[in-house]
Amino acid sequence: MRTSNGAVRFSRDAATTLRVVLAEDDVLLREGMARLLAEAGFDVVAQAGDAEDLLRKAFAHKPDVVIVDVQMPPRHEDDGLLAAIEVRRRMPETGVLVLSQFYEAGYALQLIGERAEGVGYLLKERVGDVSAFVDAVRRVAAGGSALDPEVVSRMLGRRGGDDPLARLTPRELEVLGVMAEGKSNTGIGSALSVTEAAVEKHVTAILRKLEIGMVSSEHRRVHAVLAYVRSGAAR
Repeated sequence: MRTSNGAVRFSRDAATTLRVVLAEDDVLLREGMARLLAEAGFDVVAQAGDAEDLLRKAFAHKPDVVIVDVQMPPRHEDDGLLAAIEVRRRMPETGVLVLSQFYEAGYALQLIGERAEGVGYLLKERVGDVSAFVDAVRRVAAGGSALDPEVVSRMLGRRGGDDPLARLTPRELEVLGVMAEGKSNTGIGSALSVTEAAVEKHVTAILRKLEIGMVSSEHRRVHAVLAYVRSGAAR
């Protein structure tokens, strides 16, 4: 659903069971994730073992979120990523969470494109942290963002002197980095051991310094995340 200004609106009733299409060519891993998701209350409506099957099932079932591995058949290259990008293009109301064996900033940038709403990029090892994995799926389904902490850390390390985020203070960069992981102000405060009031001040300063206009709160946050990802992926 889109607002009057053309933005995608993700509206999920908290009481509604979220529907998932899961794509992974490793059968054991796929079945394991499906079981974890089912136990967490998701409805895994379809599973796919290759990128083409993912597209067929995603377009048929129109799930709340698609979870897909980057490298999948038929080419075993970036087939899953390309399928995820196509899902975002044709079904912008569907959240997309991509899983990758390795860190690759370019993949994250391709996936996000011009719109950071409803998108996540996690390393596969994060699936072992069930609560973090489930939380990422829920955030993406709700229209938020979820970047792997390792991805965020490496993006910080790749920043240069001409970086567009150079105007931010070290603490503001830390706040933006945790924000990119998809955490709320409460979660950011817990991660950085600061008060929620302090986090709110930092977030306000970040949005002002990045000149992100007055749109909805969540939309402004994902625009900040988009600026962050572009900055890190350009290095």
